[in-house]
Amino acid sequence: MNVKVEDVSSIKKKLIFEVAPETVDKEISRAFKKIGKTAKIKGFRAGKVPLSVLEKYYGAQMEQEVLGRLINDTYFQALEEHDIPAVGEPSIVDSSGVNKGEAFTYEAEVEIKPAVTAKDYTGVALEKEKFVADPKAVEGRLEEMRTSRAQLEVSKRKKTRKGDSVEIDFEGFIGGEAFAGGKGEDYLLELGSGSFIPGFEDQVIGMQREEAKDVNVSFPEDYGQAELAGKPAVFKVVLKEIKEKVVPELDDEFAKGFGVESLAELREQLQKSYETQETNRVENDLREKLVSTLIERNPIDVPEAMIAKQLDYMYENITNRMQSQGMSPAMLGITPENFRENYRDKAIEQISGTLILEAVGRQEKVAAEESEIDAKLEEIATMANAPVDMVKKYYAGAEARSGLLAQIAEEKVVGFLLENAKIKEVAPAKAKKQAAQQADKEDA
Repeated sequence: MNVKVEDVSSIKKKLIFEVAPETVDKEISRAFKKIGKTAKIKGFRAGKVPLSVLEKYYGAQMEQEVLGRLINDTYFQALEEHDIPAVGEPSIVDSSGVNKGEAFTYEAEVEIKPAVTAKDYTGVALEKEKFVADPKAVEGRLEEMRTSRAQLEVSKRKKTRKGDSVEIDFEGFIGGEAFAGGKGEDYLLELGSGSFIPGFEDQVIGMQREEAKDVNVSFPEDYGQAELAGKPAVFKVVLKEIKEKVVPELDDEFAKGFGVESLAELREQLQKSYETQETNRVENDLREKLVSTLIERNPIDVPEAMIAKQLDYMYENITNRMQSQGMSPAMLGITPENFRENYRDKAIEQISGTLILEAVGRQEKVAAEESEIDAKLEEIATMANAPVDMVKKYYAGAEARSGLLAQIAEEKVVGFLLENAKIKEVAPAKAKKQAAQQADKEDA
């Protein structure tokens, strides 16, 4: 086999193959021998069909089998021998036929992983948001937690107000005629939730128990049922009960419901969680600024195969996250097609960032040490609340371990780059916005 390798672009190579006639003849003979074992031709017993007859009736099948075997064997051998970092399936752009006594030639193009040499990666000027704790953050979180534990109780009030949940009977009419699906009994509706036709809930606010009322509304022009869209309707509504959310007292008993002994301990936990979350946000924001700057300084042509793979990975991630919350991409109108279109630039950015960080790691000889691997495994076990032995067993696999080593190395590279960056602390974005607003007022 002779192979010639040509550069098509920085991310694509062409491989030109010539397979010797004797190799072609051997594969043709092998293919006909296999076909002959099962070939059924009138007048011949199975396995006894002459070669000349097989060539007449099964020439096309033989050629397909030989083509597949020759290309498969020679292509992957060439990738290994010429150290070609292919990242996708090859595209066969030209090939000769398969003929006995003749060489077989074909040309294949394949995308390759870009060969990146990073430059201008030290001394990067970055702005880092200064962490300033929001004194209202913990109390705000406590209120959210209280609301999540709120119970609906029958209200002593006579009239409804926004935020109440009411039990109603209703029936809808268009032109004096009841329409299908427009009737409900003992229906629980939260006033202000916007779950009913626009204007409906507003007219229920202020009603009293046992009061009957005609609620006049119009269905939206884009309503899901075409026969109702844009039409005026009258709903005859009877208010049966008024319920309101009652939140628990903020005390030690409330805190025990979250696995702690006192409200003070719960506040302390929330404060630590808030500070950790905000610190991580600030660090992640700084990392994104760093990588974005490196991408600007080191533009890369990214192969389509790598983009497609990254988009598949991203779509799988978002699908898994939604499923864990009882949702699906389809519920938000997300399809694999529009996801790929909307997130293509993000995928290219992520791939570019990874390739540049890998390049810096190679150039600076950054690698994961054994001690760092053990520490990372313990960190993962703690975060996943899983036994360390189980985590170590999972990462014992070649692919998982390779990914772990790459993750550790990337974290070390980012650390190196930040140590060598010129970082300036700036006021938090929220504080800067407030300061700008105040300045505008003073100027006015």
